This record gives sequence, structure tokens and C-alpha cells, in this order.
Amino acid sequence: MGTVLSLAGGLALTVLGLGSADQAVASFDAASWVWSKSKGEVARINGVTAKVDTRVDVQKARGHAVQVVQNDRFVILRDVTTGAIGSMDLTSLQEFWNASSTSGIGVRVALHEDSVFVIDTVQGLVQQLDPRTLAKVGNPLRFPPGVAGGVFDGKGKLWVAAPSEGTVTAITPVPTSSSAPATSGEPQRVRTENVAQPAHDLALSTLEDGVAVLDRTNNKLHTVKGGEAGFTSAELPLTGPGTLAPHTDGERVPVTETDTRRVHVVGEKDFRADFTVPGDGENLQPAVAWEGYFYVADATGAVRVFDSAGKRQKDIGFRNPGGPLELEVREGYLFINAPGSSTARVVDGSHTVRTVDKYADDVLGGDAPPTPPEAPPPPPKPKKPVVTKPGAPRNVRAAAGNAEARVSWQAARDNGAVITRYVVAGAGRTFQVGADQRALTVTGLVNGQTYEFAVHAVNKKGDGPPRTSNAVRPTAEVPDAPEAVTAEAKPDGSVEISWPPANGQGLKIRRYTVTAISEGGSAPIGEATEPSLTIKDGQLEYGKQYAFTVVSVNERGAGSKASPVSDSVVPYTKPGKPEGTDAATAGDQAGSISVAWQPAADNGRPISKYVVSAEGKSTEVTAGTAATLTGFEAGATVRVEVRAVNEAGESEPGTATARTVALPRITVTGVNPTFNTATVSFSVDAGGGTASCSVAASGGGGSAAGGCTSLKVAKLKPSTKYTFTVTAKNAAGTVTATTTATTDAIFGVATCKNGKEGDTATYCNKDVEGRNGNEVFSVARQDNGKQVGWAKPGTRLQAHCKRSGEEVYAYIYNNEKRSTWWVQVNYSGKNYIPWAWLNLEGGDNLNNLPTC
Repeated sequence: MGTVLSLAGGLALTVLGLGSADQAVASFDAASWVWSKSKGEVARINGVTAKVDTRVDVQKARGHAVQVVQNDRFVILRDVTTGAIGSMDLTSLQEFWNASSTSGIGVRVALHEDSVFVIDTVQGLVQQLDPRTLAKVGNPLRFPPGVAGGVFDGKGKLWVAAPSEGTVTAITPVPTSSSAPATSGEPQRVRTENVAQPAHDLALSTLEDGVAVLDRTNNKLHTVKGGEAGFTSAELPLTGPGTLAPHTDGERVPVTETDTRRVHVVGEKDFRADFTVPGDGENLQPAVAWEGYFYVADATGAVRVFDSAGKRQKDIGFRNPGGPLELEVREGYLFINAPGSSTARVVDGSHTVRTVDKYADDVLGGDAPPTPPEAPPPPPKPKKPVVTKPGAPRNVRAAAGNAEARVSWQAARDNGAVITRYVVAGAGRTFQVGADQRALTVTGLVNGQTYEFAVHAVNKKGDGPPRTSNAVRPTAEVPDAPEAVTAEAKPDGSVEISWPPANGQGLKIRRYTVTAISEGGSAPIGEATEPSLTIKDGQLEYGKQYAFTVVSVNERGAGSKASPVSDSVVPYTKPGKPEGTDAATAGDQAGSISVAWQPAADNGRPISKYVVSAEGKSTEVTAGTAATLTGFEAGATVRVEVRAVNEAGESEPGTATARTVALPRITVTGVNPTFNTATVSFSVDAGGGTASCSVAASGGGGSAAGGCTSLKVAKLKPSTKYTFTVTAKNAAGTVTATTTATTDAIFGVATCKNGKEGDTATYCNKDVEGRNGNEVFSVARQDNGKQVGWAKPGTRLQAHCKRSGEEVYAYIYNNEKRSTWWVQVNYSGKNYIPWAWLNLEGGDNLNNLPTC
């Protein structure tokens, strides 16, 4: 099975924080491993606690889509972008085996107990592996190319649908034990049911014991149950293609019609129900059944919830889910994961919803890198076009065979509504063909008789116009099929297909018809007159696997059988432009801007890095979607470009503009002084950054630091003119601004209070010979010859400064105040009064006065 699996370097898994003593994680039930795309981690959520208890680092898959399949013993990861596969045995955790598959959409991995299968849906190959080593078990089972499904039911049977045959098949694995790998035996086809006409589109959902198969071409749901012969069928009133979840819990199967946003439920004993999912758009995921409720994920990041009767319940919302949500029922819980978000949800059997922090560090494997910043939201979606009936199919061609004819065509324009099927009419019969098939072999014809075939498309608006094929005459003279078809994907998005010229058995080969095979379908892709064809960019989907077959047509219009299928290829081209590119000032770094963007579409190959550049400076980002560019001038306007890089080259740039941090600008708006403080008011334009501010007074005054609106400076002298310097500092530098103001004067009250009796009762009444209170001197001592006056009690005097002098005791006349300090006041000029007789306003704090 070389096209599917080969041993290789793989995913390089690393369990964070686990040592040999931490081997018991496999013993927990009710757990689910979920993928975090932006982190490159797979985390195990405990359903009982709704918390993450273990995380595993898978950095090689960071930013990629990863498929996770699991049970209580093993976790199997497949990196969809690279095809790498990793297996983790939860009983050891230290042993990892790695393998690789073809990259892209088209390979599935399925796990049940000790059996794992890799299903190559494009090639039609199903290979059992040993989950311990990913070594092959037996030979691959071969199906027609373009199968669908590949999911286990609850009893351990793997179900695969073959649309080209209209069949569904159950496969049982080679038995293995938990202690030793399988050494012999082959997986077996144990049951095949013909559930549809060939070339119908099929989707399946496994049950506890069996499978539900939706024939998307004729809107019938067939249920195949273990232990019951045949299958039951129910016709559904679908107007557009229906979808199924990979597995259905319980007996009621929900069929989701994305085009009309309706869900049709088919259950036991002819149970039927249907309901409409609110919202706009066709990006609904298949409804998931859980404990009688139905959970429908929407592209908006919401999960719409309905009870068994279709009555709407409370939605479950995710902010910026970062891609399609993943819903899985395991161990008695419904786990809902948003691979691009930091959270998940756990829903128990009573439909109680709990939020899980996938990046929590209080777990085994904690202390992970910080969560990347969220990218800007995506641009709004364009308005939906007017919906009409489909157009006519393109390039309807018929090629005769021996008593048969092969009719093929290219897709019709859907005109705003998904095409549900094609109808082929000819040879007196009418056939329905799946929208993903677009080819039909009509048998039972008569050689030599002329036939034409008309093909038209159908969508929810009705039947489109037909287009008729060329006339053909079946004949036994058919050419050989081409051999050894090869395909090569080119970096420009094209695919080159080539083959050796076919043997026309004596007749000239006029043309070759090439069919592209993908998961669940096959459709003609082009014709060539030479043995090669280049499929132009845009005709195939990037990141999706395709293989090709070729039919040779001779000069009489007779066609060969289809060639053997080519190897699978994945079309690719340069990545899409990084959308939502946003740039902002990096407020904490000089000359820097911060840039964030949404992950670009990888267009079929892994994005190896992003190149972020501006004005000759650039940086490469290999993890995450954010960067900081440095080295620009302060206050510069910078235009930044972000390009994604993959194997094909660089994408077109996402662009944004931002300004680096400029120097702050200060505007002083006022000063409010007191006798010993001043509050300076100002505003600061921080230049896009964060500024810190301070104010300092001149002449030895105080200073203050803090917010950038006002600051109060202390330790000032009364009646003194100061220059105040305001300083603002940010990442770009420091600027200053100045203003001046004079502090207020400080006053004191001459205080002398008479006693209650005798001489004390009149001591303070007036100036008398000898000593009494409130005497004013020209010197700092009580010198009669230097006395300049007396202040009446209660007189308010402006104070200038203080000086040390003769001690004065105010006794009972001023609360026993005693001091050697004297205060210079305005009294007949600048003279002195003992502080013992002067009570300073504002608390009589002598420290508010400078020394004279």
C-alpha cells in the first residue's frame, strides 16, 4: 500500500511535563483528546471535571488541520496538511511510532479498540494497521476509486461506501490483543448491500450496530442493521444535498440539508421530525445526535441545539472558533472542540454545558507558550446571488463501447443553488447520476445502432435545460485503455497528466477523456487529442487528493475501458493572501509596530513561514500569526506587508498601516498653589504609547511622579516663585515643559488667652510694661530695646520664615507652648514674634516654614 502508508519521520510528538511516573493517564474514562490549531497541541479533556488534564505538543503540525481518532488506549493523529501520522499508546506515553500518508483531504484514519485502518478514499484502498507501530496488518482491501465513509460502528465493523457501484460494505479487522500485535490474518468483507444505483452520491453514518446510508441523488435514507437481512428505506423531502454526521448516537438519524438549513430526522417505527436551523448561509455542519437532542454547528461559531421534537434550546457559542467545530460523542459526553480557539465545551447526558480552557497551565504538560493574539475578524461575506434553475451541463460527450456507451459531462452552472443530481435520458431509459459523479456507462445497447443522450442538471429550483451528446454506435471494435497514467501537481495550481499512446487496434485514436477521482466521487475533467492533458489552475480544489483515469476514443467514436487509476496528487499553488492583516502601534517599544493577521489559506501545501516586511526591514514568523517590527523612526507612519510562503512561493501581501510611538506632547493647563504645595495640571499626548510623568520644582523644591493629568508637589516655601518642570516619558523618549507660579503666603494668629483669676485674668488684654504675650521684636529675643510692638490676640500675621532664638514659655496663655523658635512676620516690616505666641494656620506645623 505504498500510496497510502510508509514509515517516516512523522509528527514528532512530545508529551509536555510527563515522566515515567505519569503513566496512568490511560486509566481515565470519559475523556476526549482535542486539537488546538494555533497552539500545535492536542489536549485531553476529562468529561467529568470539564478540565484539561494532559497536553501533548505537536509543533510540526502547528497551524494545520489534524484528524484525531481515539479510544481509551490509543490516540491516532493525522496531519491533513502534510499527511504525517502519529500514534500514541496511552499506557506508555514515551513510545511514539510515526508514519505518513498522502497529504490533503482524501485519506481517513479509523480506530476501534486495538484495530486501526487507513482508508485512501481516492484510490479505494483500505489497509489495517497495528496501532502500536502503524505496521501493516494483512493486505489492503481494494474498492473502486472514489469511495466514501470509512467509519467504525459500535460493534467494531468498518463501513465503506462505493458510489460507483451503489454499495456499502462492512469490514471486520484481524483480531489483535492489547499485549501483542497481530502477526497473521486478513481483514474481511463480511457484508455488502446494494443500496443505490451505480453513480449515485452516497454518504454514511455508522450506528451502534450497522450503518445509515444517504443516497444523495434520490434522497433516500437506507438503514442497514446487524443481525437483520437487507435494509430499510425512507424517502426524504430534500430539495438540496443532504449530509450525515460520521456516527449517530441512538436510533434517530438526523439528515442535514445545508442549502435550506433544515434537519430531517428518521427514527424507529417510522418516526419522522424536521426543523429549521436559524441563521443565514449554507455552511452548516451535519447535525449530531446526542441523548435525544440534536446539535448543529454553524460557520458563525455557534452550535444550535434542538430537542427531540425540534424545539430550539439555548445555543452554544464560540468566539473566533478559527474554523469548523468538531463534535464527538464519547464515553457518555458530547465534546465540542474549536480547533482555532482556546476553549472547548463538554455536554453531559442532561445537556448541561461546561466550558473548558484548553490552554490551562495547571495540568500535566503545563507552562505552555502564551496564547497568540487573536487576529482581526474576517471581512463580511458577500451578498448571496439570485437563485435560479441550473444551466446546461458543459461538454456532454458519449463514447461507444461493446454493447454499451459511456456518457460524460462537465458541471453545469448551479446559478446559486447546489446541484443535487443530473438526469441522463437516452436509449429509451432515464438515469439519475450523482452531482459528484458526472459520468455514466449505459449497458444493454445494440452494436451498430445509433444512440444520443441528453443530460440536464437539477437544483432546488428545478430542472435546468438539457444538452445532447454526440451520436454514437456501439461496436466490438474498441481500443485498448491507456496504461501507466501519471499525474504531477505543479506550483502554479495546474496538474499535468500523461500516459503512453493507447493501442487503437488498427483504428486511429481521435481523443482521450480524462476523469478526476476524489473522495466519494469522480467526474470528467477534460479531453485531449495527444497523450497528455494539463488541468488548469482553478479546476481542481487545492489541498484535496485526486487521481485520474483515461479513456481512449477511436475514429469511430468507440471508447475503451477506463485506464488503471493514477497515483494520487494534491493540487497546490502559492498561499492565499493573509486576510485581516492589522497593524498597531507597539506602545512599549520605540520605533516598533505590532502586526497580526488571520492564517492564510495554504492552498494545498503547508505554510512554512510568514514574511512580515516594511521599509526594508523584515522578520520571518514560523509559529503563530503575529509579529513585531522594530527599528523605525519615532512617530513614523509605516506600511507593512505580510506574505505567506509555501512550497510554491510567496502569496500576495496582506497590507496594513500603523504609526510608531511618537515623542509625548505636554500641555500645561494650570497650577494651583498653597503655601507649601502646588498642584500642576497638564495633559499628555502619549504618541500612541504609554507615558509616565513627573513634576519637579526649582530651587530645591519637591517633586512628584505618577499619572499624566495632574501631580501635587510638596516641600515648597511659602510666598516663593517656583519653576515647575513637567516631564513625560514613553518608549520613544522624554520631553519636558515648564510653567511658573508663586506659592501662597502662610499666616499665623497671635494667640494669648487670659487665665481665670488674679493677674492671669487680664494678662493678655493689652501691651503693658514688662513681659506679656504677643510682643514683637526686631531680634529673636525678648529685648525691651528691640521691641517694635504688640499684636492684639487674634491678629492674623503673614509668616515668612523661622529662626532659633531665646526660649519663650507661653504658660497657660497658649496651652503651655514652649519653644526657642521665632517666626519672622509682617509687622511694621519684617520682625519676629515668638512661636510660643503665634499659632500657624494649617495645623501650627513649624516645618511648613523655611529657616530664615
